[in-house]
Amino acid sequence: MSQDCTEALRIYRLKDIDVVHGVTFDGNRVWFASGSHLNALDPGTGHIQVSHAVPANAGTAFDGTHIYQLSGPEILKIEPVSGEVIHGLHAPAGAGHSGMAWAEGSLWIGHYAERRIYEVDPASGEVRRILSSDRCVTGVSWAMGELWHATGDPEGSDLRRIDPRSGAILGKAIAPAGTHISGIEFDGKGQFYFGFADKGAIGLMAIPEGAAPARHTADLSGPPLDPDVT
Repeated sequence: MSQDCTEALRIYRLKDIDVVHGVTFDGNRVWFASGSHLNALDPGTGHIQVSHAVPANAGTAFDGTHIYQLSGPEILKIEPVSGEVIHGLHAPAGAGHSGMAWAEGSLWIGHYAERRIYEVDPASGEVRRILSSDRCVTGVSWAMGELWHATGDPEGSDLRRIDPRSGAILGKAIAPAGTHISGIEFDGKGQFYFGFADKGAIGLMAIPEGAAPARHTADLSGPPLDPDVT
């Protein structure tokens, strides 16, 4: 069942930033990709505290210690204090990726044009599972044990809660008119940070009422999807 997303609770307008790609949250700061830099925003003040010169043109994820950043056809593992790139992996299907999240010991990587989400081993880059969507995938996040992703195309964006085993849509909310979502990330408090795909800004919105289930642990049992299924 579809419903409208709530309006943004807050919008952070970012000086000298033209577009926001990936978004993640380390519990204190909102990290976001802005093309040529990986940045950390203090959500209390709205000020950028850290800016590392790292190619960052797609999704961003945090595993509790390190930042993972999509950079063209690579996944970079980054030390957040120094900005040092520890190592890189080949991303599945080359370039063209969108969002990325860390959960359940895996990276979950969206591919915009292919309308897919890849579950990837963060150590080897091995693809563990492929989920398909009927719209172009943008941001990817996990919230309360559930996999979520945003979509984006000329028609606008929506936010979806999906089955992490099959990709089936479990709930969907339409973004406000004119909102084109790039990255998304759960803040652990019932809200999502999200990037604007067409402007230098980050928003904060509540999970739409009735769209989220009770908190639980994800069940990823069962075989992964056949990579050839579209």
